[in-house]
Formats: sequence, C-alpha cells, structure tokens
Amino acid sequence: MYSVKELVESVGLTSVPSSYIFRDTKSDVHCMHVQSETVPIIDFSLLTSHDPDRRSETITRLGNACLEWGFFMVINHGVPEMLRDEMVRETESFFDLREEDKRQYAGKKLFDPIRCGTSFNSNVDKTLLWRDYLKIHVHPHFNAPDKPSGFSKVLREYCQKTRDIAGELLKGISESLGLESGYINEKMRVGSSESHQLLVANMYPPCPQPELAMGLPPHSDHGLLTILMQNGIDGLQVMHEGNWVSINPLPNSFLVNTGDHMEILTNGKYKSVVHRAVVNSKAPRVSIGTAHGPPLDTVVSPAPELMTDGVGQAYLGIKYKNYLELQQSKTLSGKSCLDHLRLSI
Repeated sequence: MYSVKELVESVGLTSVPSSYIFRDTKSDVHCMHVQSETVPIIDFSLLTSHDPDRRSETITRLGNACLEWGFFMVINHGVPEMLRDEMVRETESFFDLREEDKRQYAGKKLFDPIRCGTSFNSNVDKTLLWRDYLKIHVHPHFNAPDKPSGFSKVLREYCQKTRDIAGELLKGISESLGLESGYINEKMRVGSSESHQLLVANMYPPCPQPELAMGLPPHSDHGLLTILMQNGIDGLQVMHEGNWVSINPLPNSFLVNTGDHMEILTNGKYKSVVHRAVVNSKAPRVSIGTAHGPPLDTVVSPAPELMTDGVGQAYLGIKYKNYLELQQSKTLSGKSCLDHLRLSI
C-alpha cells in the first residue's frame, strides 16, 4: 500500500481518493462546534520545586486538569529546545527516506520493535486515514531505525527525558488522588527497568480536501500518560464538555493527556480524554508522542484505595499487553476498547 506521503507526492492529487473519504457522521469534522479554549497549564518547575506551598498548589492544578480535562500543557520542563528541534528534524528526515529504505520496517506485528505504515490498521479500517506513522518500542529495550544516521542518538536522549517527565507527573497525580507520591510509579512499575514506552510519530501530509479526510478519528490512548509535541503545525483537537477544542500549544511546551489505564487505575476518577487529528491543505504536520505504561505483563485494575465510600469496582482488570492487542484488532473509535472492561455498579 502507498504511504499517504508517497501518494500525494507521486500523483499530484487535487482531490481525495474515495478510500480516504471519512463518512462516519459521528466523527465528521463539522458535526460539533470547534472552539478555542485555554487548556490547563502545568509549570513543571513548580511541580518539582523544593517549596512545599508552590508544589502543593501545582499538584492541585494537576489534579483538576486530570479531573476536568484529561489534558494539559507542560511548561518549564527542562528539555532543551535544541533536543526537541533535533527530534522533529530527525523524524521528518525518516519520513523523507526513500520508500525502499522504510520498507524494511513495514512490520505487520504489534510488538515488532519498529513499524512504519499508513492509516491505523489497514486490514480492518473501513476508511483509510490521512496519516503515515512510525512506531518504535523504545523501553525497556531501546530500538531505533538505521537511518537517518543521527536518529538513534537523538531518539535515545529524547525518550529518556520524556520518561523522566512522566515519572514526575505521575508522582504529582498520585498525590492529587490522596495517595503517596510513589504510588502509581510503584504499583505500575513505571519507573522500573521493565516499564513500557512506545514512541509514535505521525506524518499528516497536506490534503487537497481536508474537510473530507481524517488524520486520526476520535479515540483515547492506551497507557497512563501520553506526552506529545509537534512541528509547529496545529491539528490536535480534544473533546471537552461535548465540544471539540482546537489545541494551540505554547512555544516549547509538551501536550499531555491521560490514557485508558489511568482511567482504569483511578476507577474512573481521572478519565482518558477523547481526541482526534484533523488535516490541512497547506503544510505537513508531524506529531511525536510517547505513551507511558507499565510492563507488558502487568495486570492493570482499579486501585483498592480508590474504591472506598461505597464506590465499587468500575472496570475489569486486564494485562497491559492484552489491552494493546485488543486496541490493535479494531478500528479506532472513541473509547470502544475501554467499554469492554466497564462493570455495572
């Protein structure tokens, strides 16, 4: 199958092929009001501050962001702007490789160390997505493509930095729930040598009819947290209070959203956020996300400490690996995977 990038560049498209026309009216880009709102902002330097009052205030803001949005921006995170820029450049360079150079990574299996492809799961997708991707399992075992030559070094450093950020955010989230700061990291073994980190880089080429196509349809992410940055081209929209909110990141910020396993672990208190990627006709958009979760063999179930005051268990426990397999076996559609685990209480 052609990558979308190859399709756009080789044919000189003036219209969207029928296989890419998104007909699902529930997810149509015009079906609900799109607005701009000020999303929560978390100052990472205050979260890690030695000043207990400022740290406490930031933890409260972090908890409110998880409770009300499931999404927030992180500023003053300490990741050098040069490293971020290099990561974007190296990712763009990968997508610019000749198709034969990328073909060696055209894996079919979910847990192949490196996979690149198009759409989400082209075997089951009813409509193809206007998106090419690169997925790399970067922890516990680090992997990187051979080309471009500088990618591996930058990727390793970037992924370590985002793991560090995730660990600190999870400490703050634990405290916001009234738990010990190390609760989530220890229970989910997120800070361990076996924790799972998946990097997903997305390329959304310019689309001649962006109102007809979709980069990624409404969906929630697996894992506890996803940390994302982009190349300066917007396209991310988050569902908030029944409306789509277009996200315009502050310079040098990270975008963070809660995942399905945060919702399971907190027994539904901190829900994963539904989001989507829309496309544009003017410039390619690149986004780089890292999904942070427990080791693949970990069974994630609601924390007993959060099933108090008559609140029963709202979700079945599931092995992290099995959840990833469930998600990959279906088309992306809202919270359809999480719905399989809901209990009537």
